[in-house]
Parts: sequence; C-alpha cells; structure tokens
Amino acid sequence: MSDTYRIEMKNCAFFARHGVLREEEVLGQRFFVDAALDVVRGTALETDSIADTVHYGEAFQLIESIVTGTRRQLIEALALDIGKELTARFPQIRRAAITVRKPSAPIPGLLDHVQVTVIHEA
Repeated sequence: MSDTYRIEMKNCAFFARHGVLREEEVLGQRFFVDAALDVVRGTALETDSIADTVHYGEAFQLIESIVTGTRRQLIEALALDIGKELTARFPQIRRAAITVRKPSAPIPGLLDHVQVTVIHEA
C-alpha cells in the first residue's frame, strides 16, 4: 500500500502580468496552473476529516495569491515559487509538480500555449 495519495488541481485560471516584455506587464494575460500534490497518507483516508489532509480550497487561494502577486519574468520561477509555498504551508505535501501554462506567449508563430512543469520535493 502506498504511503501517499495525489490531489490534482487542473486549469486554475488567473489574470496576471508575468513575462519578460514590457507589453506583458502593461497588458497582462491569463495563466493556467495545474498542481499535482503527493500527500502523505496519514489518517485522512480513514478519518474522512478535512483537518487531516490538504484543504484544496486553501491551496487554490494560496496559488492565486502567488500568481496574482509579485511579477516574475519566467513562468519557471513562478512554478517553483508555487511549489515551495504549497509545501511550506501544507507539511503533508511530500512532492508538488506545478505546471504553468501561458496561452498568449509573445512568439511569432501559431501555438496553443507554452507551459513548464517544475517539481519541488519537500
């Protein structure tokens, strides 16, 4: 039996101003975040208590405050900061894989989005 379980949050959407270019700071754009959180099993599965697990409503709010807070040039840095903050706030998270998608990347070509995934282990 595994000593962890996974909580996944997909397509969390936020408006922010990250990027290298001045236009990205001025105009802003949508960013999408996925968080795959490997959580120490503990007693949550048996107790059925929110107090024994990661409250994903609170996790969402933390992600939102990071994404809409301090401007970063690189989405890589943004993803790492999210992983670090989640593992600091919720000590039962053993590993956080954070994906940040930027659909309006200023690239002279057609693409759906640019994304990075950063894995942070507590």
